[in-house]
Amino acid sequence: MPRPNPATYGTSVTKPADFDDFWANVEAQAARMPLNATLTPVPMRSTPAVEVFEVHYDSLDGVRIAGWYCLPRQRRQPLPAIVVYPGYISEPTLPKNLAAQGYAAFGAAPRGKLRSNGQFNPGYPGLLIHNILDSNTYGYRGFYVDAWRVIDFLSEQPEVNVNRIGVTGGSQGGALTLLAAAMRPQIAAAAAAAPYLAGMMDAAQLTHTTPYAEIVEYLRLYPEREPQVRETLAYFDCINFAGRIRCPIIVNIGLQDDVCPPETGYAVFEAIGSRDKKLYAYDGYGHDANAYAHGAVIDAFFREHLQNA
Repeated sequence: MPRPNPATYGTSVTKPADFDDFWANVEAQAARMPLNATLTPVPMRSTPAVEVFEVHYDSLDGVRIAGWYCLPRQRRQPLPAIVVYPGYISEPTLPKNLAAQGYAAFGAAPRGKLRSNGQFNPGYPGLLIHNILDSNTYGYRGFYVDAWRVIDFLSEQPEVNVNRIGVTGGSQGGALTLLAAAMRPQIAAAAAAAPYLAGMMDAAQLTHTTPYAEIVEYLRLYPEREPQVRETLAYFDCINFAGRIRCPIIVNIGLQDDVCPPETGYAVFEAIGSRDKKLYAYDGYGHDANAYAHGAVIDAFFREHLQNA
């Protein structure tokens, strides 16, 4: 039997009545905590063209977060900036290639990632179901805030043009791209690939691969907890954040993706509130979502919105 058109699948995600209040409270808690950011030069990672710094900053629950910050040595301030968010099992990138193109570039490392795992480290697999029965302690609560506070860090840097900050990433990085664009309206452009954490309960039914297999395995052991799991995940599902996005945004998905199903990619794209949005759906591609060729599309998109705007 042929697979139904993924563009018409829809979603079972519902938005909690107190969704906005929940996140406003989380944001208020985070806002009371200064970043206390530090930048340490890393000569070993630097090149004649690019300076590399290891950054640390404070985030929700007092967790100290790390990241890589790369700057072109020859620069005219202020610089446009790009944040690169990591995938679920991948470690933070060192975006020297973006700095060489004239950007202030940040490779984010939310809690649990390398150099940010001293106080919180649920592992992979592990993060997706960490404290999944309670939205107030669920692992992604702090993880999301860590990602958004990168934008706060960049906004404090004198070399950064705060009106020209872009965000990008694939899979979990695609999800964090959507979330950052939703929660930090100063973001000027976003490019999300194969977004994870969208239609999570739908994805757990549509695919049998990790990371969503963590939910399947958890509910196999505790089937009576499905209502609680669904309730928690509704507060963290990208579909419920997407309506807040107003910046120009592009999304690419693979129509044969067995990790983040295309059905959920279409659903989250439909929910995006921006009037300037474009979906690239690549037939014949899986979770890579045609990343090699689409990279040129992303480069041109950021040049238009961050460098030439």
